[in-house]
Amino acid sequence: MIDNFAVANLDVERLLSEWRWLCPDEMELVARNVYGDLFLRGNDGGVFWLDVGGGRFQKVADSEGQFRELAQTIAKKEEWFAASKVSAAARRGLEPNSLQCIGFKTPVVFKESASVPDNAYVADLYECVSFLGDLSHQIADVPDGSKVRLIVGPKPGEPD
Repeated sequence: MIDNFAVANLDVERLLSEWRWLCPDEMELVARNVYGDLFLRGNDGGVFWLDVGGGRFQKVADSEGQFRELAQTIAKKEEWFAASKVSAAARRGLEPNSLQCIGFKTPVVFKESASVPDNAYVADLYECVSFLGDLSHQIADVPDGSKVRLIVGPKPGEPD
């Protein structure tokens, strides 16, 4: 099981490269969860939660001290770090290391992900976070419940 606060070996700029549309400010990585969500300290000292699966970015604490204190509560261990889901995943053999996370073959932002058997897998953290940032950016303005069509290929303007 990963230590959520052992993030010194991670490159925050690389993790945020596809999320700058949502998180443009300079940030310092404070923690992460097993699903690749990032907890970032801004210049004002506040801590923000980048929910990579849902494509959301929100302030969760006014300071790192407050964040760490809240992170010890049962409610926030569950909400932010999915404690019971992590234990269940580990029982199924999904135990990522510090450079991995649990990813989903069909991203959880799509309602269809709930019906995919064995949807979860151990993924490269950087690849998963990057992919989800790009995907979230592309569907950011699509109303909830809308149908989307995914086309895999280079980004417009990029060479093949």
